[in-house]
Amino acid sequence: MSKPSELREHDDEQLHIALKDVQSNLFRLRLQSETERLEAPSEIIKAKREIARIKTILRQREIERAAAAAAPTSS
Repeated sequence: MSKPSELREHDDEQLHIALKDVQSNLFRLRLQSETERLEAPSEIIKAKREIARIKTILRQREIERAAAAAAPTSS
């Protein structure tokens, strides 16, 4: 699990790759949960939080880019 400050150091492409990786890991965890072979159920919660962190950072950057693009046109 990464801290938000560590995630912010990555560029968008790296974040998208990390997001896909965590999502596939969450899928595997859910599959293990259904087959009753999951050792630590808290791993599912951690994966969900990691996905939320990454998506939040990506969304913040998207909003910042939109604001920066709109600012010069209003001058």
